[in-house]
Amino acid sequence: MSDSFPRQYARTQRLTLGEPRNLVVAADGRHVLFARSRAGDDPVNCLWALDPATGRERLLVDPLELLGAADDEQLPAAERARRERMREGAAGITSYATDAAADRIAFALAGRLFTLRAGPAAEPPADHGVVTELAVTGPVFDPRPDPTGSRIAYVCGTALRIAELADFADLADLGRADATHRTLADDDRPEVSWGSAEFIAAEEMDRYRGYWWSPDGTAIAACRVDNAPVRQWHIANPADPAALPNVIRYPAAGTPNAGVSLHVLRLDGTRIEVEWNRDTHPYLATVQWPSDDRLLLSVQSRDQRSLQVLVADPRTGATTAMATDTDDAWVELVPGTPATLGDGRLVVCADRDGARRLLVDGTPVTPADLQVRSVAAVSGSTIWFHANPIDDATVQHVWRWDGTVHSLTSEPGVHTATAAGSTVVVRSAVLHRPGATTTVLGGNTITSFAATPLTKPHVTLLRCGATRLATAVLLPHDHDGTPLPVLMDPYGGPHALRALQQYNGFCASQWFADQGFAVVVADGRGTPGRGSEWERSVLHDLASPALDDQVEALHAAAEHHPLDLNRVAIRGWSFGGYLAALAVLRRPDVFHAAVAGAPVTEWRLYDTHYTERYLGNPEVDPLPYDRSSLLPLAPQLSRPLLLVHGLADDNVVAAHTLQLSNALLAAGKPHEVLPLVGVTHMTPQEVVAENLLLHQIEFLRRALGLRPH
Repeated sequence: MSDSFPRQYARTQRLTLGEPRNLVVAADGRHVLFARSRAGDDPVNCLWALDPATGRERLLVDPLELLGAADDEQLPAAERARRERMREGAAGITSYATDAAADRIAFALAGRLFTLRAGPAAEPPADHGVVTELAVTGPVFDPRPDPTGSRIAYVCGTALRIAELADFADLADLGRADATHRTLADDDRPEVSWGSAEFIAAEEMDRYRGYWWSPDGTAIAACRVDNAPVRQWHIANPADPAALPNVIRYPAAGTPNAGVSLHVLRLDGTRIEVEWNRDTHPYLATVQWPSDDRLLLSVQSRDQRSLQVLVADPRTGATTAMATDTDDAWVELVPGTPATLGDGRLVVCADRDGARRLLVDGTPVTPADLQVRSVAAVSGSTIWFHANPIDDATVQHVWRWDGTVHSLTSEPGVHTATAAGSTVVVRSAVLHRPGATTTVLGGNTITSFAATPLTKPHVTLLRCGATRLATAVLLPHDHDGTPLPVLMDPYGGPHALRALQQYNGFCASQWFADQGFAVVVADGRGTPGRGSEWERSVLHDLASPALDDQVEALHAAAEHHPLDLNRVAIRGWSFGGYLAALAVLRRPDVFHAAVAGAPVTEWRLYDTHYTERYLGNPEVDPLPYDRSSLLPLAPQLSRPLLLVHGLADDNVVAAHTLQLSNALLAAGKPHEVLPLVGVTHMTPQEVVAENLLLHQIEFLRRALGLRPH
């Protein structure tokens, strides 16, 4: 029997499996490492190597050969949490680390520690890498070789440990080896951990690690995280009343964060704390070693209006400010920055003249009509970065700065890069072609096994209203021109875009369209890519600008397409779920039904770093929280509303939906709640993901009075 799209979409984890990912380019550019599963419906990632000169791909590690089964049922708690923070639904090798030459590789599977050497690109000693399991007292988390490839550091529980490799680095057969292990740092208090990222860093700051090797491999800069100040929350499983609840430390807005400090731990046993004013700048955003005698770190104030780049002396712990950026709203953390060029010049990104610009030693080097999104790599005197025209966030291109700015991609789409030496690998996703291509610039393409979608997006891109909102309209392929019921399908909030010129991003929306809807996808104020003022439009109000722009996009789209404005529904997940529920509560004159998945309903229940950036501290000024909350709006519900929430969600906890449902019931307002047992903020489970799409379409038809298509 042939697949339906919902089944395919679920089984392929939203069409992501089988694509090359987690690329690492060797410093000399002579080989590229990447993870990839064997097929578009295979969730187990293997580790591969590519010779850029010939295009030859080598399978280095197959986890099924090592374990005999996938590792997803045997994950230690720390690895499960990392995958949740990264929205990682695959199994197998989902992360790995290398030495400076990208030769020595370390990774963990099911809490066990493995290592291998990539070997030469041409004529390797065997088709597979030579894999050795190190006998450790686990479970192992986040193993990382030192830059020389002589030892591997790893986290075990709350401790940071090291395994010496000298005795078995040249093993020629797959096997298991003993190693000399020692603990570099630990603490008697269970609330204190070494070498791991705290919740806020991983969830909101894109910092998923908590330790960094020095270039010569003689020292580690490690985070000490004290979670004692953070309030305990309990995530229970109501479907299993005998199971104890999962106790987590969740720093909700206005409540204490974890205490994070940075320490230089030398292999000779000496230890130095890196000193900065943690009272004024408690957030540790980034850490790196430009050289053995310098540490570079960035720290941020609690209100996020100040960001400092500090250089630290690892021998004394003393720090000096290299750069400070301030903003009346907030200073954005830009991935890949800060960094240093080969001659020591500082590379940062900052909002200047209305745009996010690349700065070298404080001087903007990109034009004010280009919005820099992230820095991909810095090497020698070259910077590779991602940016889009400030008036068009539907695209993203790869750029290079080497004294002047050059565009490396030109086809409309979403392009990203990984680079080192003279080798640049570009991933390109465009609107007219399914999936994505990953290509060595000027050379060979890495094979993708990703599935071809069973839907073919039929997309029209519009610029709507006075602010030229990026809006996509999708119609059924067999549409006869009659007015169609409408489904708004937004995310609509900070840090994410949906109206992008990439094929796969519209496949689910097209499936809804083919059920008889006109689907409208719009990115309004507060979403990234459109400049400083655009992003800051949601300061102290996450509700009104986002909702007003969805209404404007809807009405503008109706001027170009046959939309039935008397039958308008809206669906969304996370911030999109918040926006969907907000739409029927505030604007029932426009929206006639909503599906709200994992919605934030009360921002006091969401985390500090995200929420306080936009709404401030509720202990200081509660008004922004009051006007952005859905709970006071409960008595206004007059339209069908379906609330969907994973009961195991530790990001947007199920209390959000339960508190709104309770307020609706108290106000006598009928609504529906779909609890997802054992589901987190992601929905990677195949049965759940498939039937969730089917359940939504059934609800929307019923709510809008539509016949089955």
